[in-house]
Amino acid sequence: MGSADFDVEFRGVTKRFGDVTAVDDLDLRIHQGEFLSLLGSSGCGKTTSLRMIAGFEQPTSGEVLIGGTDAVGLPPYKRDVNTVFQHYALFPHMSILDNVAYGLKQRRLDKKERHQKAHAALELVHLEGRANRKPRELSGGQQQRVALARALVMEPRVLLLDEPLGALDLKLRKDMQVELKRIQRDVGITFVYVTHDQGEAMSMSDRIAVMSEGRVEQLDAPEAIYDRPASAFVAGFVGEMNVLDGAVRTTADGVATIDVAGGSTVAARTTGAPAGKVVVGIRPEKVTVAPGGDAGPNRLAATVVTRLQLGSSIQVVAQLTDGTEVTAVVPRTGADATVDALATGDRVCLTFADTAPIVLAA
Repeated sequence: MGSADFDVEFRGVTKRFGDVTAVDDLDLRIHQGEFLSLLGSSGCGKTTSLRMIAGFEQPTSGEVLIGGTDAVGLPPYKRDVNTVFQHYALFPHMSILDNVAYGLKQRRLDKKERHQKAHAALELVHLEGRANRKPRELSGGQQQRVALARALVMEPRVLLLDEPLGALDLKLRKDMQVELKRIQRDVGITFVYVTHDQGEAMSMSDRIAVMSEGRVEQLDAPEAIYDRPASAFVAGFVGEMNVLDGAVRTTADGVATIDVAGGSTVAARTTGAPAGKVVVGIRPEKVTVAPGGDAGPNRLAATVVTRLQLGSSIQVVAQLTDGTEVTAVVPRTGADATVDALATGDRVCLTFADTAPIVLAA
């Protein structure tokens, strides 16, 4: 038996398809009532993990617990979960109300009760007043809400969402991200969300499991994954990151002095005592750009490659003496006026505080 504090647990779960290991000895606990995202690129094991919760796949070894009970071998219809897919699979000949109530009809609820529950689910997803329409009369975003209502009306312990916003345009995706988080907060059930879109995961999740090659590289709150990535893979995958190869020269009083490309030096405030070859990551928004200037600790001499106006900010890509490119994103409010006038070929100095660099083992 598992803990009552977790709605889903993976215990040493491995899933193989022939010679391919899709999920590799996975341990993962998903808390009751949390919004957890499985984030990673194609082939990392996130969708296979979701399908094992749903019961569409069975693990090669290990345990999958739902509500503290081992679910391995149970068919999907016997699990207290429901799934929302990218393709909504609504019945085109049925009304929206009947689409939402369909699962309740299969449970043999009487018509009055199932329609009451379906109306409540449509109200939850802000589709009240559209109950008698057909799916073809709704937009893509509204059809996605119907699919969500159809899953929620079954009152599952866990709602599984497999890249459900992938078919929507950018604005609808942004709107639905806000709605999904609101709905999850209102209903209070556990959401497990699969996505390759880091923006979706960062904006909605209580925690994110960043996956690679069938394993979880880091499981943490979004801000911790962004500010304190546990590996070079996570640092490079989540958000934009400048990456410099380096070697630690000294560490004293919590500050590591690191020699990086082109003979430059980085001073990085760290909690540990890094040694040897390292990777130094610096977020673009933590880099400041100034014309000219001498090199020194956390002052990288560079040459402008491109400068782009991004509305409220300016993006500058500059090349260090060894050819490494570093990106800086500077807010236009309060920015040095000379940054607006930079052109390709100009010499600049890229600076940052000693709290900006993230030092990771090479």
